[in-house]
Amino acid sequence: MTIAESLQARQKAAVAPGVGTRAIFADRAENAELWDVDGKRYIDFASGIAVNNTGHRHPKVMQAVQEQALRFTHTCFHVAPYEGYVRLAERLNAIAPTGAENRTMLVSTGAEAVENAVKIARAYTKRSGIIAFSGAFHGRTMLGMALTGKVAPYKKNFGPFPAEIYHAPFPNDYLGLSVDQAIEGLERLFTSDVDPERIAAFIIEPVQGEGGFNVAPKEFLVRLREIADRHGILMIADEVQAGMARTGKMFGFEHSGVKPDLVTMAKGLAGGFPLSAVTGRAEVMSAAHPGGLGGTYGGNPLAVAAANAVLDVIEEEKLCERAAKVGARMTARLTALAERQGMERIGDVRGLGAMVAFELVEDRQSKKAAPEITGRIVAEAEQRGLILLSCGTRANVVRLLAPLTIGEDTLEEGLDILEASIEAAFSAVA
Repeated sequence: MTIAESLQARQKAAVAPGVGTRAIFADRAENAELWDVDGKRYIDFASGIAVNNTGHRHPKVMQAVQEQALRFTHTCFHVAPYEGYVRLAERLNAIAPTGAENRTMLVSTGAEAVENAVKIARAYTKRSGIIAFSGAFHGRTMLGMALTGKVAPYKKNFGPFPAEIYHAPFPNDYLGLSVDQAIEGLERLFTSDVDPERIAAFIIEPVQGEGGFNVAPKEFLVRLREIADRHGILMIADEVQAGMARTGKMFGFEHSGVKPDLVTMAKGLAGGFPLSAVTGRAEVMSAAHPGGLGGTYGGNPLAVAAANAVLDVIEEEKLCERAAKVGARMTARLTALAERQGMERIGDVRGLGAMVAFELVEDRQSKKAAPEITGRIVAEAEQRGLILLSCGTRANVVRLLAPLTIGEDTLEEGLDILEASIEAAFSAVA
């Protein structure tokens, strides 16, 4: 029995089965590589689900955390605040794309950031309704699940969910849902389900994560902003997965030029340490009364130190530009592969920056989802030493989220493994 097999048995006896995992038990990791407890090397095209944008254990991040650990690890910001939190808030205020003077609050997880953004929006507008979108993912808390537009596995068996949450269509050109149709769906929602004067905010991902890496068209975001302004509705940009240089800009919304009122961020913010933030227009962020926001662990000193180092690394190593290059290389390889004979099950290649995905179908005419083939590709890649993730409301999308610091040789090796894995999966079902 391998060490991993032994750990799997222990996990089965000790951990709730609802906490779904893979069979890779990590021992150590460096930049874009990970070694398991049996010494097997993997190239990491998952980055802990878009967390390690600066790679595993970036030296500057580790140094910042070590230095902070020598001073103190926790005080609770409400009890004894510290300069690192204030400095990070200043920096996020300066870069968040609202086009206005900003304020920031820090918590620990993406779901917490989303929940606090909703609280702030409701406090500011004195309204209670929130509109999210089909295919969205906003967390696993009760409110997060209510906002999420994907049932399995996130919402199944866990209801009822909080009230006054509505879902509008998200445009999907590949599956034939245009921007016009999505806007028409939103207008129908206002006609049949909820008065727009009851809506506090739209919450939307610039690139849907769990939904399948569907990119929000610029036209859609522009028109959504116009509708929001017409009815006094706020826009919350959920940048939890798309933010922190992942798409080739610091925030995914920047590609559209549309300015949100509130921005939620987490994942890549602190280079592997649990930290999230809500940054937004000062007027909006000031609506919540003192004591109404925060939490015991919100803005943990170690995570804050890591985040300040991450912002330094993004700037110094030009990771926005690097994300664009990594994404272009991934897209080029996948597009070339899809054009080869016998690769007709690759129905679509899409993404923004280094947030790249491809959709698997039974055939390109019907576009019928092929989740079994998707799972086989992920499994084949794992056997060959490449970590991949699937996603999509139809469970038929493979997403690529390599660290932005990945070396050229490692990137090419990973893409070679990916290509071999796709070929093997297709051959098995031919």
